[in-house]
Amino acid sequence: MIFGSSALMNFRGFNCFSRISVAASKSPFPLINLGCTNSLFQKISKNNFQTLQPRFRKYKKAQKGRVPVRVGGSTKGNYLAFGNYGLRLKHGCRLRAKVLTTLYDTIRRKVKPAKLSKIYLRVFPDIPVTSKGSEARMGKGKGSIDYYAARVPKDKILFELGGPNLTLETAKEAFRIASYKLPVKTEFVVLNEHTKQPKEFPPTTPPFKHAK
Repeated sequence: MIFGSSALMNFRGFNCFSRISVAASKSPFPLINLGCTNSLFQKISKNNFQTLQPRFRKYKKAQKGRVPVRVGGSTKGNYLAFGNYGLRLKHGCRLRAKVLTTLYDTIRRKVKPAKLSKIYLRVFPDIPVTSKGSEARMGKGKGSIDYYAARVPKDKILFELGGPNLTLETAKEAFRIASYKLPVKTEFVVLNEHTKQPKEFPPTTPPFKHAK
C-alpha cells in the first residue's frame, strides 16, 4: 500500500518512525516515503513528539498525588541504561509534557551535528492534571484536563545521550543548556565503572535484631 503526501498528512499512526532519533535514519518502510518531502516528514515527527500523553488510561482523571520519596532504598532509574551520558535530577519534582518537549528540542538542536546520535527519554508524562476557572464556585465536579505531567523522584535519570560520534564536551554542553529550563538542580552523569549499578545495595537502615 503506497501513501501519497496527502494521505500522509491525514495519517494518524506514525508510530513506525523513531521520534527520539536525532539523525534521519533510513525508514524500514521505503514505500511510505514515496511522495513525502523531507520537510513534511520532519513536521509530522515534530508534531507527534509535541503531543506527549498516554494513548489510553483506565480512568480519565487522577488525584493530585505527590512526588514519590524513596525511603526503602530503591534505585530504579537512577543509573544509565541506554546511552553514555545522562542528566540526573537532584530533587524530586513534577514536570509538564511541554517542559519535556522543550528539553528535547534544546538537546536535539545541540547534538544534531553529531551524526547517528540518539536521545533517550527516561520518563513519560502519564498523570492528567485538571484545572478550573479562577473564580469558579466550589463543587460541580472535578475540572477538565489541562495538561499531562510526570512525577520524577530524586536522583532519577531524565535524559540520556548516546552515539559513536557524540563527544563528552557536546553532551555536557547540551545538558548544561537544558538544565536552565528545569526548576531543580541537576548533575551530569558519565557511563563508567563508578556509575554502573552494583549488584547489591547496603540497607538504608540497620537490620532488626530480635531480643534474646
